[in-house]
Amino acid sequence: MTIRAAFAADPFAHGGREFEGALRSPASAGSQIGERRGPRSDFQRDRDRIIHSMSFRRLKSKTQVFIAPDGDHYRTRLTHTIEVAQIGRVLARALGVDEDLTEALCLAHDLGHPPFGHAGEDALSEAMADFGGFCHNAQTLRTVMRLESPYPMHEGLNLTWDLLEGLAKHNGPITQPNWALAELDAAFPLDLATWPSIEAQIAAVADDIAYDNHDIDDGLRAGFLTLDELMELDFLANQWRSVEKRFPNAPQDRLLRELVRDQIGLMVNDVLEHTRGSTAGFESVAHIRSADRQLAGFSPEMAEQERKLKAFMYQKLYYHPEQVSAAGHAREVVAKLFAAYSQDPSTMPREWHDRLPEAEPRRSRMIADFIAGMSDRFAMQACAELYGDVPEGLINV
Repeated sequence: MTIRAAFAADPFAHGGREFEGALRSPASAGSQIGERRGPRSDFQRDRDRIIHSMSFRRLKSKTQVFIAPDGDHYRTRLTHTIEVAQIGRVLARALGVDEDLTEALCLAHDLGHPPFGHAGEDALSEAMADFGGFCHNAQTLRTVMRLESPYPMHEGLNLTWDLLEGLAKHNGPITQPNWALAELDAAFPLDLATWPSIEAQIAAVADDIAYDNHDIDDGLRAGFLTLDELMELDFLANQWRSVEKRFPNAPQDRLLRELVRDQIGLMVNDVLEHTRGSTAGFESVAHIRSADRQLAGFSPEMAEQERKLKAFMYQKLYYHPEQVSAAGHAREVVAKLFAAYSQDPSTMPREWHDRLPEAEPRRSRMIADFIAGMSDRFAMQACAELYGDVPEGLINV
């Protein structure tokens, strides 16, 4: 039986729920504003508020790999997020940590992404260079703490400290927060210099597992990757031979999807085994936060394979000539929008223009907030309305 098959048969086959108790995040450290408790736990309420937010819904039209794709089989930022949450739940349940907190972290982790993925982020980062910078992680915090405000009694979604801390430190401790994150931390201190909870670390590695493998699937579907190119990586070649041996008569397209599933299973089991070993001797959540390293993640061997896979994906997919060209046009759209709104704020919707501060950096920050919330197609439509057209060459796969 393969490792993946063993995991599929029994997700607890490689160890029990050792984390039940001491290393599991407590009920919650509370939210900024006290609210009446209902039948849900605090973390379930976090999750539900994220799912019902407009920012979450807009992810359906934001770039994952391909910008504004016409094909409806390609992943968007929303479907990627749902896949991250599925992997995060599996890991959390197998390790016995808080599944609701993990799921909420996974569902919220990309809410701050602007249109056009990292191309849009690069353009906003350049535009905001003199006004505190732009980072999608910090923008996620700003979105849930300031911008997404559907409730009459408070600003933001009033999520738990545990959820906000995990989002802030998605990639680990932060010693030099940008202006936006520093302002939020001053209002509700998030202990930025320490490692986040096990649940937050699980959410981060679930993100890696999801996009490492599902981007392969989309790249193959678009014709930007080929099987021969994938076989340049020894660990993928070994997996492919195993898949062919198990299903000698299956069509190649099904075998390729089985290859992706096998890789996900291998990575999930590796995280489970390594995390159990790396946390041995840790006795509390406080010890997790004061550790000198990430505790939930890949083994050194799998981490090295994952680095090689990322390098391959950058070379073959993310920096594919068509992708580079589309990214350049996408950056142009975002830069032109920022310039237009900065020069003539009346071109923004009235509800934004009427609230625009006079002083910097808050003025530019609010313009960046507006642009960051746009979907790909809304950004292109706004650019066309302001300038008469949209830069040609934005990819439609």
